[in-house]
Amino acid sequence: MGQGREPRRVQAYDAELGAAVARAQEGDEAAFAVAYRIVQPGLLGYLRGIVGDDAEDVASDAWLEIARDLGRFQGDGQGFRGWTATIARHRALDHLRRQKVRPRSSALEQDVLELPGRHTTHDQALEALSTERALDLVRSLPRDQAEAVLLRVVVGLDGPAAARVLGKRPGAVRTAAHRGLKRLAARLGDTGVTNEDPRTLGESK
Repeated sequence: MGQGREPRRVQAYDAELGAAVARAQEGDEAAFAVAYRIVQPGLLGYLRGIVGDDAEDVASDAWLEIARDLGRFQGDGQGFRGWTATIARHRALDHLRRQKVRPRSSALEQDVLELPGRHTTHDQALEALSTERALDLVRSLPRDQAEAVLLRVVVGLDGPAAARVLGKRPGAVRTAAHRGLKRLAARLGDTGVTNEDPRTLGESK
């Protein structure tokens, strides 16, 4: 999967998501439930990468805010993913501040030390991102790389949308995601994680 391409399932669902959000803004509760079902798995996976086992509680707080402020949202399905990810990130950081724990990060390493082998590709890394072991590996990345990978792969945001969530330039987010995927390709190969669908990372096992 190239950096400029998004998961096909995300693209297919974004039209349905945009339509559901529009109906929900008109008071259709069933449509809001549809939007929730589409967004929640990726959002929960993203939060697990930040707050670990507290992700369910943080997600609940985020959805309360999302429901409260839904009328203020303007945009399409992809925009809604970004908007909800921004709200969830703020709630996660608030949670960490309350717990007096900073987001997990690891010491920066020289990228050249963990370049994937000739036959280890980003696609192979992404295909393995559904297991809890793989999620732990994502959390072991430097924070900027972990968030970039989670937003791009798990939430399904494109580069500019992920950059808006993180308050960074798109180029910086693309670079962080690229470096993170390099590390994951090497580490997943070392741990022997089997190939599965990366878009299920946020789903409960």
